[in-house]
Amino acid sequence: KIAGERLDQNDFNAIIGDITDSRYSKTEISAFLVAFGQTNMDRDEVLFLTRAMLSSGEKLDWHETLVADKHCIGGIPGNRTSMLVVPIVAAHGMLIPKTSSRAITSPAGTSDTMEVLANVKLQISELHNIVRKERGCLAWGGTARLSPADDMMISVERPLRIDSQGQMVASILSKKLAAGSNHLLIDIPVGPTAKVRHMRQAQHLRKLFEFVGDQLNIHLEVVITDGSQPVGRGLGPVLEARDVMQVLQNEPLAPDDLRQKALRLAGRVLEFDPDVRGGQGYAIARDILDSGRALQKMNAIIEEQGVQQKNYILGKLTHDVCAASAGVVTAIDNLQMARIASFAGAPMDKGAGVELLKKQGDRVNKGEVLYRIYAEFLADFNFARNLCRRDNGYSLGKLEDIPKAFVEF
Repeated sequence: KIAGERLDQNDFNAIIGDITDSRYSKTEISAFLVAFGQTNMDRDEVLFLTRAMLSSGEKLDWHETLVADKHCIGGIPGNRTSMLVVPIVAAHGMLIPKTSSRAITSPAGTSDTMEVLANVKLQISELHNIVRKERGCLAWGGTARLSPADDMMISVERPLRIDSQGQMVASILSKKLAAGSNHLLIDIPVGPTAKVRHMRQAQHLRKLFEFVGDQLNIHLEVVITDGSQPVGRGLGPVLEARDVMQVLQNEPLAPDDLRQKALRLAGRVLEFDPDVRGGQGYAIARDILDSGRALQKMNAIIEEQGVQQKNYILGKLTHDVCAASAGVVTAIDNLQMARIASFAGAPMDKGAGVELLKKQGDRVNKGEVLYRIYAEFLADFNFARNLCRRDNGYSLGKLEDIPKAFVEF
């Protein structure tokens, strides 16, 4: 593959089998992943890799005709919609066994954030019992041995910050199929500093997901969403968990962008239900959230998974980043904000991260606080401060300078 050759199904089966059986060193796995990042894969190779990864571990069978799931390809910090979609959909009565990986290139993954509230390391028997009782879960896929080769590759990808599209598609679909899902909604955010920068790239990725999904017999829909800035206010596990709970509790100060995006995604998942007419999903999702049923369901899932015994709190070291001039926030760099939060210690230190006090379109005065950095340790704190001094990730200008976002639901 390093030489640019094409691999067949048997090649992928052999490689993934060896990775699963720990026959390769991390150096060799790195070479494999970098080769795919450099030479890329055609759509058949992505299908072969997905099949190989799917057959490398356990598979769940829920014995139901409709098992739903939702996944975002990532690249947008603070995008914790899954922690809202799952309780909304489960409260409706649909089965949604959500297994997630930990963060690869972001300050927090769904599992990192959910771990602030509950135990996410569940064995398959525990996962079965919870989902049967509550119709949903928010668990880490690693302990359940669902596509274990994927977890081993992610452990190599994380420090190298590799995230090739072909391997990403195989990773997502192998995990979802192993978890027993047969109806899947994929969220592809598009923006100038998102993982996917252009609409043509998003359309290519959508076709790749649809091709592999069709071949593997999963009902798959793709939505393209606004990836122009972080979602919510918090970047980092404790801050993101706070955002989620504020939305579930219908607090007036809850981040509205996180609420609206979660409702739209939940609405699309609810429309997988043949009893829900097309276009009605959003209203049903909003009713479940506003009535408190989503919060009640989330609390029940937390209780069943095991309430987190550690009391994670925000980092004690803080630094305010202020506007150098007056103006309107015209852009927020997703990559730079993710880097700053990661340098501060997220997600390893759950209380580390960044709290956004101003978002795109907000007017700011000179010296007004744009965001606050939290860190647990002085070295991380200094790394993050020095990084934001070089580039604070915010652009200020006029209202008309804000680029138009493409959103499709």
